[in-house]
Amino acid sequence: TPMTDDTLADFERTEFTADGRTAPVYRIGTGPAVIVMSEMPGITPRVADFARTVAGIGCTAVVPHLFGVDGKDPLAAPLGALGTVATMSRAMVPACISREFTILATGKSSRIVVWLRALAAQEHERCGGPGVGAIGMCFTGGFALAMAADDRLIAPVLSQPSLPFAASKSRSRSIDITPGDLDKVKSRCAAGELTVLGMRFEGDKMCPPARFQWLREQLGDAFVSAELPDSSFNPEAFGPPHSVVTEGLIDEPGEPTRQALDQVLDLFRSRLLPTD
Repeated sequence: TPMTDDTLADFERTEFTADGRTAPVYRIGTGPAVIVMSEMPGITPRVADFARTVAGIGCTAVVPHLFGVDGKDPLAAPLGALGTVATMSRAMVPACISREFTILATGKSSRIVVWLRALAAQEHERCGGPGVGAIGMCFTGGFALAMAADDRLIAPVLSQPSLPFAASKSRSRSIDITPGDLDKVKSRCAAGELTVLGMRFEGDKMCPPARFQWLREQLGDAFVSAELPDSSFNPEAFGPPHSVVTEGLIDEPGEPTRQALDQVLDLFRSRLLPTD
């Protein structure tokens, strides 16, 4: 069901500069920081609602502008499905040709990760707590893993990670992270410092099962996956089953997507909000 564009009026908006890039950052809540990296086509109303949910458990949701038009609902575009596709394309095409994002290459972290790590470092200093959480979705899914090469990142979530585009078997069995960053993450996992949560729908071709199998091989028991039946995808959402905690969410008790959302929130609670 189409929403309306979100003004993001309840978020604090600032600018953040690092690595030669300046972009808006939206914050809501108090407590330890969680970096919420939007999926295509950007900070949609449902991405903003996810950030509000994170703030509701006692964290500061930090939502950086990465692409698209902030607050725009792609489903509310004129011309129905054609308008939605046009909105997606206007966000995706510039991102796909940007040097900030690695689309096809295996064994490579996107350049934007440098900026995101700097943002996480600032937010850790600003918000305090034992560390920082992060969730990447679709296009940004692997960024949360690459960020975890930094010790400040202690709660990474990979929601339907879709880069590199799974155009071949080798790209399906990989994620957008350099070997050096992956080695650091693997060491942290082996030391018991990290639990990496991954989520996907079983039939999602953009995030194929081979990618999660490869992550299990790389990270061992530290990689925890939630792979949902396609039938649990919100039937009112646009397109095939893909986005787990935003467009595809059915926010009702007992729904698999709600259970996946609860897993995300539980990870943030357990790692960022210690009770003792």
